[in-house]
Formats: sequence, structure tokens, C-alpha cells
Amino acid sequence: MEVVIVPDSAAGGELIAEAMAELLRSKPDALLGVATGSTPLPVYEALSAKVRASEVDASRARICQLDEYVSLPYGHPESYRSVVLREVVEPLGLTDASFMGPDGTADDVGAACLAYDRALAEAGGVDLQLLGIGTDGHIGFNEPCSSLASRTRIKTLTQQTRQDNARFFDGLDEVPHHVITQGIGTILEARHLVLLATGEVKADAVALAVEGPLSALVPASALQLHPHATVVVDEAAAAGLKLADYFRATYAAKPNWQGL
Repeated sequence: MEVVIVPDSAAGGELIAEAMAELLRSKPDALLGVATGSTPLPVYEALSAKVRASEVDASRARICQLDEYVSLPYGHPESYRSVVLREVVEPLGLTDASFMGPDGTADDVGAACLAYDRALAEAGGVDLQLLGIGTDGHIGFNEPCSSLASRTRIKTLTQQTRQDNARFFDGLDEVPHHVITQGIGTILEARHLVLLATGEVKADAVALAVEGPLSALVPASALQLHPHATVVVDEAAAAGLKLADYFRATYAAKPNWQGL
């Protein structure tokens, strides 16, 4: 696992956006897996700016969802389909046809999960998957004690995660209890995993994921199993890393992120 410590969230966003741009320059129809929440917004803003400046052509890019709430209609502003269309697809100048996501409104949610796993495989797999990390170490909505071999499936959110997400709704009672999420096994099939974490509140989770033991209690620690995983953190989120100075020195010797 490669760890890159950046000064702030804007620098992290620019770094990851340039990695996405480099991927699109070499593979114009790359499938980019995106995450929701406030943390990845600087990535999408920086990538959109590169498209507007004609630094990269994203017209053939494909976008896929990491997870989705169960029962929220497509038009609900906080359904992750709506969020991804609003924050990623539209700013990049793409159409809905470029977008893939699980159907959280399906009558048979289990079948919808299987269908999404198949769709990702039939699309050739995810080229770069952007991830966030929860304060409890979850990735996607794979809560602690999720199987490290899990596939796309329905999950029940913990009270902590519902509280963390309540800021996007009109109170905790409006946050759904269930979600569809790519499983850890599904996530690990992406060719490049990039986890972005910012803020002191994520420091403990980052330290456990990067330097702790591989454990189902910390789902993000599964990135240790991946042959091409990059963790980008700001100084606050890096506060718990024992090897922070080593990571800084390593990145200083390769500041343009080439070869990742």
C-alpha cells in the first residue's frame, strides 16, 4: 500500500484528479468508480476543471457507483444516484448513459445486487475506484465484521454511520436503515484502489487500516491485500501514522505520482 500525505484536501483532490486524468488519456473509456460524501468533492471539482480547460477529454469516460440507499427513489436529492449525477456526471459533461449503479428501488433487492456485480464484470471491471473511509474503518457500506470476500449485497447501517450521514438529511429519522454496497471482494477487483481521507476524525481509522492488522473489524484494512492501492491523506488524517515521516520521504522522492 502506498501512502501519500498532502497538506490539505485541495492538494489531495488535485493529486487524485490528475491520476484519473492520466488514466483517461491512456484509456479514454475507463470505468471510474466514485464515492459520495463531502471528502471526494475536491477530486471531482479538480477533474471537472481539467475537462473545462481541455487538459483531458472525459467524453468517453464511464462512471460507476460504490453504493446506494435502499428505498430512496431516483429523484430523491440524497439518493446516491442523484448525488453522483449532480457532482460527477453532469460537471464532466457526460450523459446518464455513461453511468452505472445498483437499483435501490428494486422489488427484489438481492437480485439487483447480483445484477450489479454482473454488470461491473461485463463492463470489463473498474479501472480506478475512489474510496472514503468511515470513522469505524468501513469502506463503501461494508461495516465492521463484513466478510473480506463479500460481494455486492444489502447491508444494515450501524447507528454510528446513520448519525454520520444525518447531516445530509432533515434529521436522523430520515436516514435509511439499509443500503446496497459493493462488497469488499467486489471492491478488491478494481485495478487501482485510491482511498482519500481528510480531517483528524479519520486519523484513528486510517492508522488501523494502513498499519494495523488485517481485520474484518476494520474493513478498510483489506486494501493491504490489493496489489495497487494508494491512500491519500492530509496531515490531520495522518496524525496517527507511526510511519508518517517515512511516507513523506517516499512521496517527496516521487512527487508527480508517476508509475502508480
